[in-house]
Amino acid sequence: MGKKGEQIGVMPVAQALDMARKSSLDLVEVAPTAVPPVCRLLDYGKFKYEQTKKEREARKSQKVVLLRELRIRPKIGDHDFDAKARSARKLLDEGNKVKLTVMFRGREITHPDLGLKLMKRMQEFVKEQGAVETPPGMDGRRLVMVLAPVPGQKAKIKEETKNIQDAKDQNS
Repeated sequence: MGKKGEQIGVMPVAQALDMARKSSLDLVEVAPTAVPPVCRLLDYGKFKYEQTKKEREARKSQKVVLLRELRIRPKIGDHDFDAKARSARKLLDEGNKVKLTVMFRGREITHPDLGLKLMKRMQEFVKEQGAVETPPGMDGRRLVMVLAPVPGQKAKIKEETKNIQDAKDQNS
């Protein structure tokens, strides 16, 4: 392609380099996998600057998903379990993944079914906010499960709170 974006056509590399030198531009290969490879006559410094600018914009729009861990024991009390479950809900609402770990000590390891019951109970508690990404599995003396946030759930929650706020405003 020429300096104004027009297509020049297929030509030998030596001829293309000569054209680039005459117009005081660089010959830049933009599509090396195409047959024949596509090259452009342009200022390489400006091209590189535009590329980094695009990459920076792409990074801004990315959402970093953190993996947060919640640890519980097989003999956890009901109130403590509810507190952990509320914490898991909050983390999933924020868009983070939750790694739920049941830690077994001593002879507790002989009853992995207690840990599985806790996992199922947690799964039921957070089913609106998160789905199981990695099913429960033993990792040494620990039972591990990963919950991932349900996509679109955050927008749904915002919409519900907005509807409630609108209803309050109409009543006032």
